[in-house]
Amino acid sequence: MPSPTADHLESFLGNRRLSQQIAFILEVEKLKTVLRRTLLLDRSRVENDAEHTWQLALMAMVLSEHSREKVELVRVLKMLLIHDIVEIDAGDTFAYDTVLAASQAERELKAAERIFALLPEDQAKEVRSLWDEFEAKASAESRFANAMDRLQPLLHNFFTEGGTWSAGGITAKSVERRMQPIGMASDTLGDLSARLIALAVEQGILAPAPQEA
Repeated sequence: MPSPTADHLESFLGNRRLSQQIAFILEVEKLKTVLRRTLLLDRSRVENDAEHTWQLALMAMVLSEHSREKVELVRVLKMLLIHDIVEIDAGDTFAYDTVLAASQAERELKAAERIFALLPEDQAKEVRSLWDEFEAKASAESRFANAMDRLQPLLHNFFTEGGTWSAGGITAKSVERRMQPIGMASDTLGDLSARLIALAVEQGILAPAPQEA
């Protein structure tokens, strides 16, 4: 069922700005239906995007002291709350799917233009700016937010004895490359990610990097 439009809501709310805000809130509820590959720690099912978003925000609140640079936590939290909203239209792109990755930026940009435009113009500009900042990784806040986005599935994969790493072709080298933003944002968390990858290889739950020819 499609979400109510701002025009429909305004017909009985009588307030254009509020109608746009409510329309956006109802639309992004769909994030609860976007499934990811990451297993819950009890391995009963995969998580959805809304659950992922909540956990990243909580991680940022708890772990921000480990950021290499001083960050404005509220700005980090805002980025994390909106960073995956585009997946309502674009879908979740598996981190190691090189085929889908080729069209990811185009699909997500189109989604950003549609979904954020549901908000009043000033809020739409703010949210779009935050999303662009997250994607660019050019500020301390965006780097730390991206580190949280990479660390969470790493933790889940390690503590579910392989999780999504069991997909064909995933090696330690691929995971190390994927986890680089963690070390860019935090020495402590970068060391943690490197240790978990090494332990995963030792325990046989992650394939070692192929030997160089």
